[in-house]
Amino acid sequence: MSTLHQALRAALLARRPLLAELHGQGTDCYRLFHGSQEGAPGLTVDRYGRQLLVQSFHQPLEPDDLAGVASLCDEALGFASLLVYNDRSRGNSRIDRRDPIHMPSADALADLVGREWGLNYRVRGRHPGQDPLLFLDLRNARGWVKRHSAGRRVLNLFAYTCGVGLCAAAGGAQEVWNLDFAEGNLAVGRENARLNPDLPPMHFVQSDYFPAIRQLAGLPIARRHGQKLPAYPRLEPRDFDLVVLDPPAWAKSAFGTVDLARDYQSLLKPALLCTAEGGTLVCCNNLAKVDLETWREQVLRCAERLGRPVRDVQVLAPAADFPSQDGRPPLKTLVLQL
Repeated sequence: MSTLHQALRAALLARRPLLAELHGQGTDCYRLFHGSQEGAPGLTVDRYGRQLLVQSFHQPLEPDDLAGVASLCDEALGFASLLVYNDRSRGNSRIDRRDPIHMPSADALADLVGREWGLNYRVRGRHPGQDPLLFLDLRNARGWVKRHSAGRRVLNLFAYTCGVGLCAAAGGAQEVWNLDFAEGNLAVGRENARLNPDLPPMHFVQSDYFPAIRQLAGLPIARRHGQKLPAYPRLEPRDFDLVVLDPPAWAKSAFGTVDLARDYQSLLKPALLCTAEGGTLVCCNNLAKVDLETWREQVLRCAERLGRPVRDVQVLAPAADFPSQDGRPPLKTLVLQL
């Protein structure tokens, strides 16, 4: 047995109690192998419902290794999964999908449904973007939102495919706003809403983060060196009882730059201002090189200087299927009670 297969077998064995717990919660979307921490850097193996998604980031898998990975996972799961293998080690892997190692079946590439916390989510092995439609390491944060949303007005920032918003709606939120720049992301969010027809309707706002959050916070939208700004939706100032801020590591637009390493404060300040007095702000930082303790102090100091001191702060660890040998996982989540 290869070193990879030995590492995978050990990971699957260690996960047995966790998988039983997740299945009891109505969850069949989770990470089966976190290679960077479990013996194969650059390799991840995820389950999304019936689909098994294998991704390599450093170098392609050998066909025999991929076949062994699929066989071991199917044995552990107790069914024949629908395998999709995405090699993301090449620079053009977003558009080059020639599948020289494994050609997925039509069933594997069809629209599927996965479940998390009892909710249905759209699953696609291949779509115009590169990342899966549900980021699995944020599961604990989505669960926290589901448990703490009853009667609250919820704002989901950088909503992606609106998993946080879906959990808020399922948790009994008074209203839910999902804000994202990409219409394609929100379109999947609307699909997720339709897959859960018993939930109340949500709001979907397609907008660049900076003009939207600054309008909600009652702040002006500054022009950059006299540039004419692109069109953006007009929003009235208002606050929310629960705000979730989960930005990407880096992005740039005509309105501003998202930079988690050097300027988290530009994202945080307006989010703090549109969080109601006595409300909660959940903020995330997924950049591995950012230290939790340093980032936590920056966040608390920023809130204090803005006149929105934090009464209590809680750290939410990533889900247990994302182990961290040094206790410093890339994803860091703070729950701030204002």
